[in-house]
Parts: sequence; C-alpha cells; structure tokens
Amino acid sequence: MTDELDLQRLAGALRRMGWIRFWIQVALGVVVVGVLVFNNIGGRLVANSARALGLGPGISLTTLAFLVLLWCVWQSWLVVRCGRALASPVKPSRGETGRLLKRGLLADLAGLTLASMGYQAMAGSLFVQASQQVPGFFGAQIQATPGAGGRVVGLPITSIEMFTVLGNTQVLFAHLIGLMFSLWMLQRIYRVR
Repeated sequence: MTDELDLQRLAGALRRMGWIRFWIQVALGVVVVGVLVFNNIGGRLVANSARALGLGPGISLTTLAFLVLLWCVWQSWLVVRCGRALASPVKPSRGETGRLLKRGLLADLAGLTLASMGYQAMAGSLFVQASQQVPGFFGAQIQATPGAGGRVVGLPITSIEMFTVLGNTQVLFAHLIGLMFSLWMLQRIYRVR
C-alpha cells in the first residue's frame, strides 16, 4: 500500500501533465484547423487545382487524425479530472486510472498511424509532381509562343501544397506529444500505486 504523500505527488503529477498535454494538443489542433480551413478555401482559389488531386487522400487522412486528436484532447481533460479525484477522499483505482491512460495512448497511436499514412500519401503526390518539374532554379518556367500569352511548363509545387504538409506535421507532432505524456503517466502510476 502506498502512503498518502506518494498519492498526493501522483495526483499533482497527473494534473500537471494532463494540463500540459491538454494545452499543447489544443494549440497544435488550432494550427491544424487553420491549415485545413485555409487549404479548403485556398484550394478552390488555385487556378489549376485539378493537378493537386493526389493530395486528397493525404488531406482526408490528416482530417481523420485531427478528429482523433479532438478525442485525445478530451482524454487529456479526463486525466486532469482523474488527478483531482486522486487528491480527494474517493480515489479511483489503479486499474481505472490505467485504463484511462491506455485509452489515450491507443488513441494517440491510432492518430499517429493515420497522420503517418496521410504524410506518405502527400509526400508521394508531391514527389510525382516534383519529378515532373522543369529543371532550373525556379522550377516551372513560362514559355511564350508568338502571338499568345505564356503558358507554364512543368508542375511547380505551390505554397498551399506545402502548407498542407505543415498541417499534417502538426497533427503528427500533437499525437507524438500525447503518446510521450501517456507513456510517462502510465509508468508513473504503476511505479507509485
């Protein structure tokens, strides 16, 4: 049986780490929402958005990873509540606390998997696009024909496509942070309690 001081330290650590995990994931989630909204609006404004069709599966997987991130944020809030409950007279059991942390851990693993698959889909699409670029410092070049405007030769990678990869990286990092905190808290509850 553990003494009251160890239990109070555990309660404080769970609250503190739960809050840190919560706010980091919320901040990164806000960035991801901004990227996804901007990509949706900006993708419609791009003149030749049909060529970026290969990014669709990557964006869809990033969106799914973001939805899992929302669930992980809720799990972080439950960890904070569990830390508060450990400091109260009615304490949750080690098994209940462990199950709560394991649910968050599994959700972060699922989010990492979805975000990694989305990253691979986006990287593959951008690789194909980059391999079709015209050599040169600026990538795409404008070819002028006599009596006509100019047309772009090659498929330059646009900033909105790179912005999409940035959003995926943010959701990937948020799940990685959640995974690290979950593992640390699991180790902590099974060592102390």
